[in-house]
Amino acid sequence: MSSKSAAVVNYAEAKGSVEIREIPIPEIGEDDILLEVANVGVCGSDLHQWTSDHSWPVNYPVVLGHEFGGKIAALGSRVKGWSVGDRVVSETAAVIDAQNPMSRTGLYNLDPTRKGFGYGVNGAMTRFVKVPARCLHHVPDHLAFEEACLTEPCAVAYNAVVGNSRIRPGDRVLVIGPGTIGILCAAVAKLCGAEVGIVGLEADKERLEIAKKYGCDALIGEAAKDWAKKADGLGADLIVDAAGVSATLKMAIDLVRPNGQVTKVGWGPQPYNFSLDPLVQKNVRLQGSFSHNWPIWEKVISLMASGKLDVKPIIGGVWSITEWKKAFELMHEGKVVKSVLKPV
Repeated sequence: MSSKSAAVVNYAEAKGSVEIREIPIPEIGEDDILLEVANVGVCGSDLHQWTSDHSWPVNYPVVLGHEFGGKIAALGSRVKGWSVGDRVVSETAAVIDAQNPMSRTGLYNLDPTRKGFGYGVNGAMTRFVKVPARCLHHVPDHLAFEEACLTEPCAVAYNAVVGNSRIRPGDRVLVIGPGTIGILCAAVAKLCGAEVGIVGLEADKERLEIAKKYGCDALIGEAAKDWAKKADGLGADLIVDAAGVSATLKMAIDLVRPNGQVTKVGWGPQPYNFSLDPLVQKNVRLQGSFSHNWPIWEKVISLMASGKLDVKPIIGGVWSITEWKKAFELMHEGKVVKSVLKPV
C-alpha cells in the first residue's frame, strides 16, 4: 500500500486556492479508526471555501470533505465494538470538548470549540481519513456508499425540519433554495405529511425538476408568493430558508403566516439591511438550525435503508478525486444538485 494518496486540499484563503496534493496516510490515536473512503459528497460549504465566500474559520491547509463513508482499515488500541472491514459513515464533529455543557447534554454539535472535518481538521476528499470512533455509524450492506455518504446532508435536513421546526400533517411548507439541503428539507417535510413548495431562480430550473421527483411544487421567483398564500391568504405555516445568501430571510418573513415559523439553515455572511419589525408584528418564530447529533444520524440511516428517504435523484454523478474541479463547477453552476467523488 502506498504511503501517500491524492487529496483535494484547500491551501489558503484566496479564491480558487484548491488543488490536488499528495498527502501521507494519517496516523491514528488510540480512540480513532483509519477509514478507507469509498465515496465523499461535495457540500456547498466546500464550494464556499473554494470561492472564498465562507463565513467560518478554516485551518489552512486542510483536506476538504465532510460527507463520507467507507470501510474501517485500522483500529486504535482502545476502540471497542468495531472491526476492520466494517461499513460505516462518519459524523462531522471531529474535535469536541467532552466536558463542554453542550457536549454533556448530547448536543456536541453546538459545542463552541467544535472543529469539523474539511475546515477544522483534514477531511475525506482523499483515500484515508482519521476518524474518532465515537463518530461512526454502521451502514447496512444493501445501502451503496454513493448514497450512504450523503447521510450527513440528510441529517442536516432532518434536524432542520423535524428537530428544529414545528410541522404537522397538512401544513404548507415553503423551502427557499433548491440546493442539496433545500431539496432534502423538502423531502423530509413531505415525509412529515406537509404540502411542500420549493422556490428558486430561473437559473435553477434543472434542480427544481429534481425537487418534483419528491412530490414538491417547483416555483420560480414571484410564484412563491401565490403558493404561500394559496390556502387562506395568510402565508405558509413554515418557511425553511436553505439559500446561501442573507437576503432570502426577508422573503421568508414576508411569506410566513402570522404565528408561523421561519427556520434558517442556509449560511449567508452578508448583512441583512432590513427591519425585523414584521417578525414581531406577525408573532413569528425565527429558528436557526445547525448540524446534527447521534440520534439524528440513526434515524436518517434507518430512513435511507428502508427507501423512505431516497437520495438517488439528487446525485448528479460520481467523479474521481482528480476530477474534483469538474464536480465542483457543475454544482456551482447549478447543473447538478449533488456531486460525489471517489478516491484514487
